[in-house]
Amino acid sequence: MGLATAFTELFDVQHPIALAPMGGSAGGALTAAVSRGGGLGLLGSGNGDPDWLAREARAVADEGAAKPWGIGFLTWAIDVGAVARALEYRPSAVMLSFGDPSPFVERIRSAGTALIIQVTDLEEARRAVDLGADVIVAQGTEGGGHGARRGRSTLPFVPIVVDLAAPVPVLAAGGIADGRGVAAALALGAAGALLGTRFQATAEALVAPATAKAIVEGRGEDTERNRVLDIARRSRWPAQYTARTLGHPFLDEWRGREEELAVAPHAQQAYQDAVARGEIPALPQWAGEAVDLINDLPSAADLVRTMAAQAEDALARAGRR
Repeated sequence: MGLATAFTELFDVQHPIALAPMGGSAGGALTAAVSRGGGLGLLGSGNGDPDWLAREARAVADEGAAKPWGIGFLTWAIDVGAVARALEYRPSAVMLSFGDPSPFVERIRSAGTALIIQVTDLEEARRAVDLGADVIVAQGTEGGGHGARRGRSTLPFVPIVVDLAAPVPVLAAGGIADGRGVAAALALGAAGALLGTRFQATAEALVAPATAKAIVEGRGEDTERNRVLDIARRSRWPAQYTARTLGHPFLDEWRGREEELAVAPHAQQAYQDAVARGEIPALPQWAGEAVDLINDLPSAADLVRTMAAQAEDALARAGRR
């Protein structure tokens, strides 16, 4: 039957489900699998590394069966050249997150490509509307990975953005890991849901086996938002965006001492040395609060279909009450 929304109609996809373009881990195989399953796969190009993008975009072309797909960027980390290179692969959409999207809008629009803008607060949401976004992603603070330091949770944030952005379709993000979450997003007025952590725990995700295992075994209370790991990694992430991760030894040591860590090069070097020795993961284990709902590593295509069926069932049951 399918759940038709403004989002599914815009991209001609079967299900109102999109892959969060997680930098590095949302590679070509995962993007293609989500699109084959009837959702919208979004390649996680992050900082726009041309070699990575070329390799993974080819994988989408090889495995995507000509289904709609897109490319996502960290807006603060790219220049116009990165967007121009991405558009050469003729994606259905380009998604911009975390930073000012305005320098890239004209280039995307001139290519006839749909523009998706992720927002973490109302100021960003108003800017996305003013810039003419074709789709807006409203990200709640429950989500894994980076988000607003002082954002709102998904349940109250999404309907506010839906009302503000109408008639622009909105996707809900943050703390959604199964079909019931997709159904809830639709009940809030969203046109679909964008999921990250759930898709990290799939057969096609570009994550280390230890990370996939940690997600399957993780609990929501094991996650927390912090800047400690960005500082320790010497990452250039803007301070207004913290990251939700699973536990980590550096969190226990430096929690609440971010300013001190930022001026402690010896501690940052200790982190790098521990990574080099294999004592800690090279990357933090990003995970959202809905990680408890993840207990297997399915194919992403099958997962999309399963979640869509779950969402239909949840909405049907709600309608009978």
